[in-house]
Amino acid sequence: MQKRAKIAKTPGKREKNKELRRGQLIRATIRSVARRGFAETTMADVTKEAGLSLGLVNLHFKSKDKLMEETLRYLSEEYESACYAAMASAGPSAADKMRALVELDFSPKVCDRRKLAVWFAFWGETKSRPTYQQICARNDRRYEKIITDLCQEIIEDGGYTGISPVTMASGLSALVNGLWLDLLMTPEDMPVENALQISFFFLSHAFPNHFTSA
Repeated sequence: MQKRAKIAKTPGKREKNKELRRGQLIRATIRSVARRGFAETTMADVTKEAGLSLGLVNLHFKSKDKLMEETLRYLSEEYESACYAAMASAGPSAADKMRALVELDFSPKVCDRRKLAVWFAFWGETKSRPTYQQICARNDRRYEKIITDLCQEIIEDGGYTGISPVTMASGLSALVNGLWLDLLMTPEDMPVENALQISFFFLSHAFPNHFTSA
């Protein structure tokens, strides 16, 4: 009996359409939460924003909680990928990579007011929603691990003393989060250029041989 040749499975049109629809709904959720807030956003709002039927969002996500969880996961993974891409395209030194990450944090890709609004909306929900807290905490740990390792390399390269890489990483993370909040709440008082200057001012005082405040 002739054996049937095994055919490698490749993503079909249906699977591609499924991913396309999921992406549309997640991006629509980001726009809706940015405009209406977390609590006021409904599944109907999202489908209207996406130009799709309510049945589709129910098919893909089953509930608002699941949709919101996947939206947060999407933003977290998008940011993580952007961080690794920025470091990969930067120069070889730890200072080069640190500079690239700071510039990324205030680039249009990350520092979009809609995305900032959604990030803060989710952070406000973490106390009562353990899943959101886990995703945000994992994202924070990864970021601080990257920054801590870079700080350690810079400290060793520059022979700096009396500086803790963990403290520096925590300080930079807190500074960036605070600047993001200012950019969201009072963008007229905190232009992106000012946020960048403040961040590099912080780094230049700790690592004067590697960064300037300009």
